[in-house]
Amino acid sequence: MKTNKSFTKRLKVRKSGKLQARGAGQNHFNAKEASWRRLQKRRLHEVQLSPKARARFLPRRGR
Repeated sequence: MKTNKSFTKRLKVRKSGKLQARGAGQNHFNAKEASWRRLQKRRLHEVQLSPKARARFLPRRGR
């Protein structure tokens, strides 16, 4: 099965193997947000994928 490239580009795989991605709700309407909330939105968030989804969206390592 082919890797889903568009989804893969949105993820970062850490050394430990954990997946991180940008959180939702950051594109606009941020001027009214509190400064701590804006800073919080910039951080990457951990993503939980089932083994089935991981196999579908991510390339296999070691190839």
